[in-house]
Amino acid sequence: MTAEGNGGQMWGGRFQGRLDPGFAQFQQSLPIDHVMAFADLETNRAWSAALAAAGVFTAEELELVQDAIEDLAEHWLEHGLPEHDDAEDVHSLVERELVARCGELGKRLHTGRSRNDQVATDLRLHLRECIHDCLEGLRNLCTSLVEKAEAHWDAPMPGYTHLQRAQPITIGHHALAHTEALGRDRERLLDAFRRLDQCPLGSGALAGTAVPVDREALAEDLDFAGGPTRNSLDATSARDHLCELAFACAMACTHVSRLAEDYVFFASYEAGFVTFGDAVSTGSSLMPQKRNPDAMELVRGHAGRVQGALMALLATVKGLPMAYNRDLQTDKATLLPAMQETASCLQVAALAVRHATFDLERCAIEAGRGYQNATDLADLLVAAGVAFRDAHGIVGRAVNRAVELGVELQDLPPDEQRRLLPQLDVDLRAALAVRAVLDRRNNIGGTAPERVRREAAHWRDELDAWTAAIDGDLDGANGDDDEQ
Repeated sequence: MTAEGNGGQMWGGRFQGRLDPGFAQFQQSLPIDHVMAFADLETNRAWSAALAAAGVFTAEELELVQDAIEDLAEHWLEHGLPEHDDAEDVHSLVERELVARCGELGKRLHTGRSRNDQVATDLRLHLRECIHDCLEGLRNLCTSLVEKAEAHWDAPMPGYTHLQRAQPITIGHHALAHTEALGRDRERLLDAFRRLDQCPLGSGALAGTAVPVDREALAEDLDFAGGPTRNSLDATSARDHLCELAFACAMACTHVSRLAEDYVFFASYEAGFVTFGDAVSTGSSLMPQKRNPDAMELVRGHAGRVQGALMALLATVKGLPMAYNRDLQTDKATLLPAMQETASCLQVAALAVRHATFDLERCAIEAGRGYQNATDLADLLVAAGVAFRDAHGIVGRAVNRAVELGVELQDLPPDEQRRLLPQLDVDLRAALAVRAVLDRRNNIGGTAPERVRREAAHWRDELDAWTAAIDGDLDGANGDDDEQ
């Protein structure tokens, strides 16, 4: 046995026996939390400076510690992190490597600090990168959709409710509908970041630290715009910010899954609106004719896993007493893969949208079929003085007759028009044409081509601002960015 107790563990001073090997492996978190290695180095750098300011380290000792931290960072950047290591967690790994470089100073670095406030800080630092990746994915997917809207702002296609043809829209209008939802997902991510952007370091295990460190300076050193956390008990045990991020990711993946479902349907032989390029589709090992929308189907499938992460996190924290409990070790294994999957789903969906080609002729033809102009016919009757509820019934009977005759409403024979619609003296072919139906919907949010063109231009400006701010999004989340 070493002087540190059980296997040299950070906590082993009271223990004489070793852990059961099965439990030792079960409780090891390094395979998951190794991704926070550089965040842990940053936390150690800031803490060493705070200890020096508090008189724990001399200036010379601080220089030695920070040189060791810098040397370890450079080593890992050049050679990568060890793939197999028996360290219990990333904090143990970092401490061991620092002790190897600067001796007892590496052990003294833990003065006044607990792994509880250390991991809480490391995780918040690492989540900045994860959020950034998700924001980048949202920007790329929205850019793909806006490009579709710019190219097809005036191209008609059928619109659906209940998967039944409802009213014609434009391809651009459909693309921007999904863009709007994804734009809200970006706001949710930034909003969640605002609440996690506080520094727990200096909270100790649960009661605060007895070392007179300047926690305001610590927060500033680590770029936490929200300053230090205000209660040490809460700071070491709070994980609601993880649940918020999990919800933001689950909602984003839900929106991407709905987009994927639309495009999978559009690519079906029955719809025939979209063809996916070779880059994002595969075939069948048996049926040579198949071109399957694999990219979008996989995105749709991965969304369920991200939703599961949200429920797992909520279930983990729902029954925990205040302050740190070891259950919280599992939070990273749940959230970090979910955030990575979210970023990947967004990137693949963006690729699939770019490689999706609309059959404009077929979309235009189908936009004029299926009695999608029935509401406009009712509106024409209302303009002629008929109450809408009565007009609704009149048009319903006209649709039934058109179905019997196998024609569209605007193609009803003249005698049928006079019998069914005596109130109207208009050219139904012109009044109910797809272009006329679209052009009438020119209010804000409508599908009129000119309105869609303006909305696409608006979104292009938004995306230009996103691109300019992508590296500063998390700073802007705290009110420093005028674009927010």
